[in-house]
Amino acid sequence: MKVVLFCGGLGMRLRDYSEAIPKPMVPVGYRPILWHVMRYYAHFGHKDFILCLGYKADTIKEYFLRYDETVSNDFVMSEGGRKVDLLKSDIQDWKITFVDTGVHASVGMRLKAVQPFLEGEEMFLANYSDGVSDLPLPAMIDYFRRRDAVACFAGVCPTQSFHLVSVGAGGRVKSIRHVKDVGMRVNGGFFVFRKEIFDWVGPGEELVEEPFQRLAAAGRLLAYPHDGFWACMDTFKDKQLLEDIHARGPVSWEVWKSGEAHDARPDAPVVAAARPPAPAAAVEALEPLEIAAPMAAKAAN
Repeated sequence: MKVVLFCGGLGMRLRDYSEAIPKPMVPVGYRPILWHVMRYYAHFGHKDFILCLGYKADTIKEYFLRYDETVSNDFVMSEGGRKVDLLKSDIQDWKITFVDTGVHASVGMRLKAVQPFLEGEEMFLANYSDGVSDLPLPAMIDYFRRRDAVACFAGVCPTQSFHLVSVGAGGRVKSIRHVKDVGMRVNGGFFVFRKEIFDWVGPGEELVEEPFQRLAAAGRLLAYPHDGFWACMDTFKDKQLLEDIHARGPVSWEVWKSGEAHDARPDAPVVAAARPPAPAAAVEALEPLEIAAPMAAKAAN
């Protein structure tokens, strides 16, 4: 299947780190996080990518036009460096379509902009391009394929540490529970779509706002529960965490090195919510999963 990657946002929460490069090009180890996401999909055989570009699109184009495979692959050098023989390759069999979808476009607008490049595709994959995981992608696709739904996202456990408070009349606290103890999940940014998704996205709409709300109300939205590793790079602190994991190992998201991703329990009932921050809203999803709320926009991608 083709893979749509939203990589045109401003990445405002990482601008303090660097304004010279777009968020998807912020490095983790030797390669930008965008490469890690693409390498993950390629491991499962999905090597036809559509990049939804925007902010500093030229930086992303230039990176791949000047791509050096020796950075992340073993090789043999001879003849004083005049001859280099790669012992393995990573992007040689990738196909990458670069599409300028606008600097200030929302995710929904970016998706609509690349619709012509998805003609004939019954299903396709998509990703925010700023998160990594050991998500068992084939299991998620099969889970979605066997159900009557238009869209599916990975519902992951939140990495933030905070407490949810229930407040009654007069400001009296009824309960206080850690976020990891209430069964809440967040949108991990790994999507599977059927081509019908374009019928649900209106002009100028954000993907997980109006379209996902309508899909949920119609029972056509799924959340695939994943309890393994997941992390996104929204802030400089997130970048430091990923760098630390990459330096010390083991690197959970490098499934191309460790073999197939860990199995999950796709039929376990969960309470799922979209990626924070988000406004409060209650919606329902297709059985057996229940989305308690909220669905957040990922407008910065």
